[in-house]
Parts: sequence; C-alpha cells; structure tokens
Amino acid sequence: MRSSLHIHLLRLALYVLLPCLASCARLEEPADLTIINGPEPESLDPALVSAVADGRIVASLFEGLTRFNAETAKPEPGLAERWDISHDGLVYTFHLRTNAVWSTGEPITAADATYTWRRVLDPATGCVYSGLLFYIKNAEAFATAKLKEPDALGLKAVGLHTFRVELNDPTPFFLDLCALPALGIVPRQAIEKHGDRWVLVHPVPVSGAYELAAWRLNDRIRLRKNSRYWDAANTRSPLVDLLRCSSASTALNLYETGQADIIWDKELMPLELMDLLRRRPDFHSSDYLGTYFIRFNVTRKPFDDVRVRKALALAIDKRHIVSKVLKAGEKVAQHLVPPGVPDYTPPPGLEFNPAEARRLLAEAGYPGGQNFPRFHYMYNNTGKNHEQIAVELQALWKRELGLHVELRNLDSQIYLNAQARLDYDVCRSSWIGDYNDANTFLDVFLSTSGNNRTGWKNARYDQLLREANAKIDRRERAQLLQAAEGLLIRDEVPIVPLYVYAGLEGYDATRIQGVYPNVRGEHPLRAIWKQTDRNP
Repeated sequence: MRSSLHIHLLRLALYVLLPCLASCARLEEPADLTIINGPEPESLDPALVSAVADGRIVASLFEGLTRFNAETAKPEPGLAERWDISHDGLVYTFHLRTNAVWSTGEPITAADATYTWRRVLDPATGCVYSGLLFYIKNAEAFATAKLKEPDALGLKAVGLHTFRVELNDPTPFFLDLCALPALGIVPRQAIEKHGDRWVLVHPVPVSGAYELAAWRLNDRIRLRKNSRYWDAANTRSPLVDLLRCSSASTALNLYETGQADIIWDKELMPLELMDLLRRRPDFHSSDYLGTYFIRFNVTRKPFDDVRVRKALALAIDKRHIVSKVLKAGEKVAQHLVPPGVPDYTPPPGLEFNPAEARRLLAEAGYPGGQNFPRFHYMYNNTGKNHEQIAVELQALWKRELGLHVELRNLDSQIYLNAQARLDYDVCRSSWIGDYNDANTFLDVFLSTSGNNRTGWKNARYDQLLREANAKIDRRERAQLLQAAEGLLIRDEVPIVPLYVYAGLEGYDATRIQGVYPNVRGEHPLRAIWKQTDRNP
C-alpha cells in the first residue's frame, strides 16, 4: 500500500517538493522535530492571531496564567503557580511564579499580566478575541469604548506576583480562557519600544517554552527551547521547525520522505487518498470539537433578508456533500455546537427542504431565481475540500433555486482580511472550540464579537447569552443557550452549519512521543519529542 501511495504522490506533486527540499538543505542545524503547520502565519502577536495554525506557534512562545495539560487538555498552572477563588466565584487571585522570567532575563510580574489583558481589551489593539475577557468587570464597556479609564477594569496587580481579577458572574470555564493563545503574557517593554514590529525585532522576549529562532517567510518558523522557561526541564524537543505549507500533496510528500514528522491538519492531506490514510496505523482519527459552516454577509442585499438566507440554507443537501466530498468520518451538522459538549443538547436546525426553499425565495421577490443578482462564494486555498464543497454548493443553488454563483478562491491571509472587513457575499468558515463548553461556539456571534464577521447583531441573542452565563444551575443555563442557538441557526440564519469535524493527524506513534488524543486537538509542543537512537 505504501509503495503505490508513493507512486501516486510523486506523480501528483514532485515538482512542488523539489524547492522545499532545496530549502531544507540550506538549514545547517537539523531540527529535533519538524511539523507541517499550514499557511504562512498572519502574525505572531497573541492579540492579533485568529487561525489555529498561528495559535499553535503563539502558545509555544507566550504562556498564559494557565496552560493546557498535554494529556487531558484541561487547564493547569502556567505562569501562575496557584490561584484562590472567592466563595461566590467572582474573584480570582492568581499567584505568579517567583521564578518566571522573560527569555531575556527580566522577571515576569503581575504588572505584565495586567498590561497584557488591558491590551487585549483596548479597542486600538484590534484583538478579535477581546470578548474572551468580557466576563470581567467593565471589560465589555472598555472594549467598546464606552468606558475610557482602564483602572476601572476588574484587573489589578496587588503585589509583584499577585494578580486579582473581578468577574461579573461566576464563569465555570474561566481558567480555560486563561490558557488561550490570545491571553499569553506579552512583553510591555518590547511593545512600547518597537510598536507593531515588536515580534520581528530579535531577540523577542517570550514567556513560553520556546524562543523564536527564525521566521523564514514562505518556508518555516524555527523555535528554540527557552532555557529560562520555568518548566524548561520538561521541554522535550530543543529545536522545532514548523513548516509553511498549503498544498496537501506537498505536505504528504514531505511526511512520506521523512522531511516532516507530523501533519496536524486534515486539510493538508489529499482528499483522494483519505480512505487509504485512515486505514494506516500512523494516521490517527478522533472526535474533534469543531464545526464547518457558511457565513452570510447580512449587510449586503439580498442577504439582509432572512427569507433569502433561509432559502439558501434549506437548498443545501448536506448529506450529499459529506458523502461525496469528505472521507474522514465527518458528520452532518444541523446546529453549530457539536454533539457531546457537556451539559448541553443543541436545538434542531434547518433540514434539506428544497420546496420550502423555493417558496421562501419567491416570497422574497425572486421566484425561480428571477432577478436574483449574481453573487460570490468565497473560500480559502488551504485545502482541496474547500474548493470541492464550493463547487457542490454552486451546483445545488443553481439546480434547486436557479441562482448563479461565482466562486472566489483566495490566499488564506487575504481571505481572512476580506472576511473581517465584510468584503464578501457568502463565505465558508469553521470554528474550533477553545474549550469544551457550548459558549465557545455561541459567543462568536455576539454583536460585539470580533469573530462574528457576518454583520449580524441581535439584542435578544446577546441577552440570552448573558443570562445563560450568569446562571449557576446547569439546566437553566442550557435552556438559555439552546434558545440563543435556535435564533442563530433556525430563526435568523446568519450562518449555516454543514458538518462536524473529525480529527485526523499523521505521525508514527512508535517514534513520536507526547501526543495524546483529545477533542480539542490540543498538543503542546513542549511535551512532544521524537524517539531516536540518541534518546532511547
């Protein structure tokens, strides 16, 4: 099986592989671990990244008050060695490690934590993840410029190594939030000195397990073990390369020829070989906390009409798409929150119903698609599946509704920028849960969320989420969250869920150690190492 696979791959992408091999040859010092990471990073500033691939790098450079456990993906002490929680659940007092220092030698203090979190909330920063901190007293008002004074935030350094946080309501997943890449503690001294270019000025002071050794555009990010990291003794791989790669054929060739040890993302595996790969012992499938969906730009006509959005949603045969295009165990999604999230059952969404779709489109003034403007469906070029899904949607909307759709394929960074600017009609999207709770999916579409990217705002939706997250009773909370999700996926439809992800990762478990399966796909680089003759 392996030899026939080699022949296919060589025919498919050898001409792409040769430049990559030449690039590898230029590196004098071989990496201890090489990972195919995905597209070129948008940034290495924790406050500015949004892609999963970028977050993997950032989490290795900048640690939060907590970090994710390598085996369970649950939060554990990071830069904070311990914390106290008040009886009412509203005040967290974090005690930072006295031996935590920047890679350049200066101590990491509670003032650094205060600066980092204020920076995430500062509207001038433009952090799309600022909503992670809206559970903090006055945070939402500050982030939306209704409150100008940062000292009014529920954030305070009450000593050199003591950081106190006041919440609006008890937040059961707050420690998970503290471990997310966007909240990794960043160096005020470097940012204030170098401005937006601070991550490009060597040496970059980091708080995490790795330092930035090199950033070679269109090639790789090279990370070197941070010898001053508080847990450096347990950082297993001294030198790690994360390769930039957007081609599934190239990615698999690099892996097959030993130029890479790990492929993290299923999008970087050829769709036409998925059935073969899933049966191989070095490819590992698992449940995954992620949903693939479509966004509508509701600020543009005719997508400002909910009848149009519902019509397009009802005309999608999701089972056909999943069975024809996807081959890694994905499941059809009628709702945004994946099944299996603790203490939550998603509400029913919109099923395939082309007759009702045509009725709604006619009611909106476009019988049989007449006078409906041509529109674009936008997707990025990180995986063949995005293109094939786009083609299937184009055909379905033409066949069932008589609509003419033009496909718009963009480089990932251009695609993300266009999405953020609402420079699209309809586009493909996905969301990977930051923690195992329904809220991590639903709060994306709050009116104030930087990740909303649909133009949709609904005061009732916002209120339902606020009420839900103020509830201590799990059943009452779930009912409010269900009502909010019903608004999102059934009543207002700014998005259309298509399928729930299935994880697939490529690595030889007899050689690669420290990778543990979990629904978040959380695999901290500090824990991973390659078995060689030198380290039996």
